[in-house]
Amino acid sequence: MLKEFRTFIAQGNVLDLAVGVVIGAAFGKITTSLVEDIINPILGLAIGGIDFSQLKLVLKEAVGTTPEVAIRYGNFVNVVIQFLVIAWVIFMVVKVANRLRASDSPDSKA
Repeated sequence: MLKEFRTFIAQGNVLDLAVGVVIGAAFGKITTSLVEDIINPILGLAIGGIDFSQLKLVLKEAVGTTPEVAIRYGNFVNVVIQFLVIAWVIFMVVKVANRLRASDSPDSKA
C-alpha cells in the first residue's frame, strides 16, 4: 500500500496539482490585496467615500460585553469582487492556453 501511495504521489498530475495549489494560494493573497487596497478605495471614492469593508446591517446593538449581531455585507462585496477578479484571470489564462494549443495542433492553418 505504501508503494502504491508513493507511485501515486510521484505521478506528474499530483505534482502539478500541488504546484497549482501553492501558486493559487499566493495568487489569492495578491487578489485580496488588489481588491482591498486598490479597487475598493477607488470604488469607494467614486461613490462618495464608502469603505466597503465597514458596510453592515446591525441586527442587535452591542450591550456590555456582548458583541453586536450584524450582517457584514461589505465583506461579502469584497469577496465577490475577489472572486470575479480570479475568475476573469483564469478565463484569460484558459483562453490563451486554448489558443496556443490550437496553433500547435497539426490541423491549424497558421
